[in-house]
Amino acid sequence: MARGNTRQRIQDVALELFAAQGYEKTSLREIAEHLDVTKAALYYHFKTKEDIIIGIFQDLTRPMDELIAWATEQPRTLEVKEEIIRRYQQSLVGAAPLFRFMQENQAAVRELSIGMTFKERLLELSGLIQEPDFAVIDRVRCVSAIFALHSGMFFMDNVEGDPEEKREAVLEVALDLITQAHSAR
Repeated sequence: MARGNTRQRIQDVALELFAAQGYEKTSLREIAEHLDVTKAALYYHFKTKEDIIIGIFQDLTRPMDELIAWATEQPRTLEVKEEIIRRYQQSLVGAAPLFRFMQENQAAVRELSIGMTFKERLLELSGLIQEPDFAVIDRVRCVSAIFALHSGMFFMDNVEGDPEEKREAVLEVALDLITQAHSAR
């Protein structure tokens, strides 16, 4: 989808406004005003704020869906699981605006249909890097690897250092957790 098209512009402006003033406090009228379009023009593309968020969510989580589809077809080796972690980190970078929205609007996200589908995706992804016979501590390591990548998206901004170096450090920690879980078998 081209970044310049109307639908994409609506999503970009809406996400900026949702992040700046909150999902609940942002109206469709404000979104239309920021775009300098009529409400009717906005309604042509999206009937509700939830429709906008669902569209953003679908666009930005497509790489995650593709990763899950790819991973499901792969052998369950340590190398594949490490690649899952690497690819997931890349998808998080592309979806950073959506994750910031979700972090800053947790109450609204719980009420939206996207909340559960994201949780389902995370559970599926987590299952792809675990094994049924893993001990509880190794299951925790696998889940923690995923959340290390998530926390790296938000909290490493407050840590001094080169952004690429910090991203690589977060990835290394996540990969270490996966390796530890597999080494215990």
